Amino acid sequence: MGEYKCSIIADPKGNAWDFAKEVHRLLVEMGGKKYELNEENVKRFRDGEIKPRIKDNLRRKNCFFIHDSTKKPADWFLELALMLETMQNSSAQEITAVLPYLRFSRQDRKDESRVPISTQVVAGMIEKYADRVLTLDVHNPAIQNAYHIPLDNLYSFATAVTYLKEKHPEFLENLVVMSPDAGGVDRAEAFAKRVGTERAVYGSKRRKESGEVKNLEIVGDVAGCNVLVVDDIIDSGGTLVRASAAARERGAKRVGAYAAHGIFTEGIDKITKCLDLVVVGDSVVLPEVRKSGKIEVISFAKLFAEAISRISEGESLSELFD
Repeated sequence: MGEYKCSIIADPKGNAWDFAKEVHRLLVEMGGKKYELNEENVKRFRDGEIKPRIKDNLRRKNCFFIHDSTKKPADWFLELALMLETMQNSSAQEITAVLPYLRFSRQDRKDESRVPISTQVVAGMIEKYADRVLTLDVHNPAIQNAYHIPLDNLYSFATAVTYLKEKHPEFLENLVVMSPDAGGVDRAEAFAKRVGTERAVYGSKRRKESGEVKNLEIVGDVAGCNVLVVDDIIDSGGTLVRASAAARERGAKRVGAYAAHGIFTEGIDKITKCLDLVVVGDSVVLPEVRKSGKIEVISFAKLFAEAISRISEGESLSELFD
């Protein structure tokens, strides 16, 4: 695949454009003129329909479409489908859907009667047009089984731990890593190992309904320690609020949180008020988060650039996970 040029495609009017530009800049440093930055221009009709068009030629190029994760889920899905079809119909050599935050990944099973397995719907659409998916910290890695094309799931922990060691070494002293629920224990233990501690605890929680936690109890000891709650997604923040309160009740000194994807559906104030430190990745680039100054945002542009470089050169991605 190395002889083909590579086109990095994104919407210049979208929130992912700066991320795409940085990925492209890093790729040029690695591979020179092989990598080009291409624009997606979206025409919007009065009735709400959209017509995306890619500015420059794609014929016999390896295309990497970096999609904007801040779009509403229905708009995200439709635009992704139209863009992938456009690339296929424009004689692209290979198409990679770069989805820093893979939407609908939480709906990966039939948990009640008469509901869709939305992950399968998204997978079926993507694999019709694309050759590969590149994403980050997907909610459930098992959803790779829904795809009949390669799904490369990058891990954010190495980048996050490096950032915390450089910016907040004092917080990592006497640290306990906490999962907000039993299902995330493996994630917390993996993060703890990266940080250099063996102490990991988890929260046992009961929900009133999706997104609303009724009660949370900590299984493990956090007294006198700094506690870092590690999750893949910060949604409403209800779990973090409960986890922070429970940790402080159990004698924690300071409480912080890290998540790769910060979607903050109920804003950031209730979260930042109860936590000493909040760190998220730039997989979802919310302008209000950057402007607030209350939440620290780390960049995954280098991680994605390295992954794209390896894919375009036919090299292994496994070294990125070590």
